[in-house]
Amino acid sequence: MSGARRPKPGARRVVVTAGPTREHVDPVRFLSNESSGRMGFAIARAAAARGDHVTLIAGPVHLETPPGVERVDVVSARDMLAAVKAAFERADVLIMSAAVGDWRPARKLAGKWRKKDDGSETASLELVKNPDILATVARDKGDRLVIGFALETGDGLRRARAKMKRKGADYVVLNDASALNSERASVTIIGRDGSERRIDARSKDEIAAALVELTHPAPAQ
Repeated sequence: MSGARRPKPGARRVVVTAGPTREHVDPVRFLSNESSGRMGFAIARAAAARGDHVTLIAGPVHLETPPGVERVDVVSARDMLAAVKAAFERADVLIMSAAVGDWRPARKLAGKWRKKDDGSETASLELVKNPDILATVARDKGDRLVIGFALETGDGLRRARAKMKRKGADYVVLNDASALNSERASVTIIGRDGSERRIDARSKDEIAAALVELTHPAPAQ
């Protein structure tokens, strides 16, 4: 952990996930994706700037911890699940922006995979499903706020709405593959209340600020 600070009295506790996960085939090979972690780090930075106590759970990325943020580094989806469950126990908000791997090898080899040595032209790798972190944690969220992300191609809005309902999130942020490893993105923020907000070609810092505003509802008049 790094970058921890003493929270202000009454500060909201926000958990943010960021980056990819890695699922190792053997000691030197793994399955992963192109996520840079920039979106999650931007969210953590924006939340800390609002005075929130922020725990950032990061997959393998090369980014500096935002000022005033407590960082927990993880590698696999199961590592991330354990860290999220522990942090969310005492949190008010969860923002799941990490690109978590859906599958992992059924077993990690103790030594280097040497399938090519038998002369084969093809190889098969048995995969098993990873735990669904968002659905697992949101199941017991109570009145706490949970925001998920959905990277979709094709019929994205329909899929994102279905994901929000299926996983118990309050909002889902829909984006596409162009957001991966990029400094800018276009997203649609979909709410369980039926709301829909499009943000086109903005920096991830700007999108992060809009998301953090969702976690600070305006006081009733």
